Amino acid sequence: MAKDSIPERIRQLGDEIRDHQYRYYVLDKPVISDGEFDQLWQELVKLEGKYPQYRESDSPTADVGGGFATHFETYDHLEKMMSLDNVFDETELDAWFERVRKETKEKSWLCEVKVDGLAINLRYEKGILVRALTRGNGVSGEDVTLNVKTIQGVPHRLAGKKIPELIEVRGEVYFPIAAFNELNESIEESGKTPFANPRNAAAGSLRQKDPRVTAGRPLSLIVHGVGAISGIEFETQSEAYTILASWGLPISKHYAVVATQREVKEFIAKYQERRHKVEHEIDGVVVKVNERDLQRSLGATSRAPKWAIAYKYPPEEVTTKLLDIRVSVGRTGRVTPFGFMEPVKVAGSTVTNATLHNLDEVQRKGVLIGDTVILRKAGDVIPEILGPVIEKRTGKEVAFVMPKTCPECGTTLRAMSEGDVDIRCPNARSCPAQLRERIYYIGSRAALDIDILGYESVQALLDSKLIVDEGDLFSLTANDLKKSPFFCKKDGSLGANAEKLISGLDEARRRPLWRVLVALSIRHVGPTAAQALAKVFGNLDAISRAEESELSEIDGVGGVIAASIREWFDVDWHREILSKWRAAGVNFTHVVASDKPQTLQGLTLVVTGGLQNFTRDGASEAITERGGKAASSVSKKTDYVVVGEDPGSKATKAAELGVAILDEAGFIRLLETGKP
Repeated sequence: MAKDSIPERIRQLGDEIRDHQYRYYVLDKPVISDGEFDQLWQELVKLEGKYPQYRESDSPTADVGGGFATHFETYDHLEKMMSLDNVFDETELDAWFERVRKETKEKSWLCEVKVDGLAINLRYEKGILVRALTRGNGVSGEDVTLNVKTIQGVPHRLAGKKIPELIEVRGEVYFPIAAFNELNESIEESGKTPFANPRNAAAGSLRQKDPRVTAGRPLSLIVHGVGAISGIEFETQSEAYTILASWGLPISKHYAVVATQREVKEFIAKYQERRHKVEHEIDGVVVKVNERDLQRSLGATSRAPKWAIAYKYPPEEVTTKLLDIRVSVGRTGRVTPFGFMEPVKVAGSTVTNATLHNLDEVQRKGVLIGDTVILRKAGDVIPEILGPVIEKRTGKEVAFVMPKTCPECGTTLRAMSEGDVDIRCPNARSCPAQLRERIYYIGSRAALDIDILGYESVQALLDSKLIVDEGDLFSLTANDLKKSPFFCKKDGSLGANAEKLISGLDEARRRPLWRVLVALSIRHVGPTAAQALAKVFGNLDAISRAEESELSEIDGVGGVIAASIREWFDVDWHREILSKWRAAGVNFTHVVASDKPQTLQGLTLVVTGGLQNFTRDGASEAITERGGKAASSVSKKTDYVVVGEDPGSKATKAAELGVAILDEAGFIRLLETGKP
């Protein structure tokens, strides 16, 4: 590069990086991969190191994080939240080891997987959580305290010995992969664009204005460090983890303390191989000097500690040929385009198909049949086509045209409601694809968990006409299964598949009511809504009779889901399915497995604001397991409104209606005695 072009390149890189940081940290909609961002960053770091005279005063390399504020109130961290420097291969890692070796003596190393989530700072005073801040610009962050308090596993009050006067606990808020997949499935079913990855989902969930939305998202937290601290000292990073865990804070189970650089590299290699077996997304391993006194002596640069480094795994993106765009029909009739590609290995498996969600998404990504496309598969998430490689187009590529009729049953496709971006097959009862997918879903872990009820067995049942629809499923007998070759041995006797299916169906009959509700494939009804319905109404008959307004009041349900439930139960052939299941002995009653005294029997409570001793879900559970109803809105039928910090309009409405108001202490007395 010519020397006279270097200042311009440095300025260009700075602008480009800041734009990508804004898209990542504020909009939660990155347009390039982590690997591509890292390349830009490394180029800037190298140029600034070689030509410091051209370094911009506001260079992003001097900042921590994105440096952008959102509409949330900001507060200063007591101690700056640093970012981490990155290395990408063993040569760069060895260079870091050498720098550390020159400045310190004997040491051990703490290695931990790098959680791909949203950095958070929890401030505890005398053991009480008083503030939760995002990283922000490293100096100050956004106040998301009430939202963080909804996360299961985040203690509102530390328990145990040697609780400090003050401590800042640093960690990552993340979406477990299984929960992320379930969330995206429900979002897609509602006709909305799903989250691109778990990190975006975590960020979007944590930044909700209404904590109730966050509470409905199964976020998790892992803590991995401390900031400001008063009243206790830790000799090592690993000792800090042990003590933090003893106070009730969640730490990672994927870390180790090792004595040599060779063992560090073995840990890195181990998790690179097991990358997709971890419950959350990881993008590398963090290596830390374990001894806290050595950490202090090593110090930090303006943005990153010298005693820690992030070893980043290679980005998992590949290119392949898009041979065709086809459509599939789901269990609720939703027609989904998907890319059919030349086989390519990515994230440990060979991929030929990748969802494109809907026609709008195909057009937004600008992909044509015949394109060379960029494919990503993060963790166990469904493979995603990011977009085309424009430079490789030949002019022979053609645009995708959405079919007008269902490819399985020939029914004319249409949007089911105004503004719906999805089109659906309205032939819900007899469309072969919908029927097959619904029955398969009944056997899934999300529903009734019948291992043997996979695609092959479902197709065998339908092909042999042993069942017409899902209503016939629980009436199957061993003699019925003799009519299908799939369930028989060569000599005509029943095989192991038959025995497993009969046994699985028998177990499924006894599953909890909420699982039965999920198995019915009612649009928008997932585990969260189903559990809330089961707890509040107690049995399927009561749910089927409930008015839409009554359903919508329930936490975890709301207006859209309520309308969908009411619509489902109003269909005659749906009621026929329920009649057959009832006759076959399927459980339609919610069984309360609680040894708690029923102190709230017949009472309706609304909780508003943040409580010290309960998360939102925890408060609801405490109410329902004692026989009460946890409602989301205040009405004349409400018996008590429990008011915590920053309660909002529900407390005002309670006062207007003359509903009894309780503080947290009164709520606890009510739970214990039935009297406030």
